[in-house]
Amino acid sequence: MITVGVDATPLLGRRTGIGRYTEHLIGALGRRDDVTVRATAFTARGWRELAAAVPQGVNARCLPVPARALRAVWTRAEFPTVGLFCGRTEVFHGTNFVLPPTGRAGGVMTIHDLAYLTNPDTVDATSRALVDLVPRGLRRAAAVCTPSAAIGEQVREAYGPALPELVVTPLGVQERWFDTAGPDVAERERLDLPDDYFVFVGTREPRKDLACLTAAYSRLRRDAAGRRIPELVLVGPDGWGPGQPPLAGVSIHGYQSQDDLPTVVAGARALVMPSRDEGFGLPALEALACGTPVIVSAVPAVLEVTGGHAAVFPIGDDQALSSLLAAAAQADPGHDRDARRAYARRWTWSACAAATMTAYQIAAG
Repeated sequence: MITVGVDATPLLGRRTGIGRYTEHLIGALGRRDDVTVRATAFTARGWRELAAAVPQGVNARCLPVPARALRAVWTRAEFPTVGLFCGRTEVFHGTNFVLPPTGRAGGVMTIHDLAYLTNPDTVDATSRALVDLVPRGLRRAAAVCTPSAAIGEQVREAYGPALPELVVTPLGVQERWFDTAGPDVAERERLDLPDDYFVFVGTREPRKDLACLTAAYSRLRRDAAGRRIPELVLVGPDGWGPGQPPLAGVSIHGYQSQDDLPTVVAGARALVMPSRDEGFGLPALEALACGTPVIVSAVPAVLEVTGGHAAVFPIGDDQALSSLLAAAAQADPGHDRDARRAYARRWTWSACAAATMTAYQIAAG
């Protein structure tokens, strides 16, 4: 039995990609009998919410200390250690790029992507700070987790001899995605969904390359020659960078709850993921799980995850994307649905937890 402390700060607030990774990883670990999980958060804002945010069977302990102050101290010293926050553990897992001082605990950190190095113009100041924070965490870590083999190779190339042992820990899909149908009439009205639509899911920020998507969609509408074209629904929270200008046929639906999101994706003609950089591509995999066709840019990690079950266009090529949208608008979205679902079933959170346990065992010595 290994006792592991986990940075559960991503569970607080609205959960996007890393928050959902942390949630489902902790949940899967909590169902195992070879690990005890202690969750903590490094924040003075919303810290009281942690106990309610962690999955059942996971202990939560938190001290209200401002994250900015902690980060400033940790750039200069190896104190306070994580044991002050979560109690004594054998291993501590930094789930969100950053590994604080671990004291006597073995350190594990997850590096989700390298956009802060490979596409620095597409990330905000918080992510650009990872240029300094990640190497510091690597010096504390005994093992590093990456969500895909593609990111693992990038991390090896970027950090070379400074990199401790690396473990690939692919993400999973919740069962609800396989059981969800598209919206009925009442749900369409409640969710304000059109009868026919493409969907994008993600934070609206430059790395997601919505400029390419909207340019491709506008081209599709111009070339439609009177044909009816599916609308384009953008789902996800505001990010940073230029706002989304009003465009015919495009609607912004904002953040959707985890209860509603599968319904929205299941009802789409296709999910489109035009990103310039990704570490995994969970929205694409979840779309496959509910049988929805998927269109993705040729980002290595996303190609790895979709495994030949998505239509692919070159990164940033709006003309090629427009052609794929045109083909999807005419195709039967039910074609190959069973094959997409069967493929997605290979990816489970229990397997993610099992792979992560390998990293914990390395760190525990």
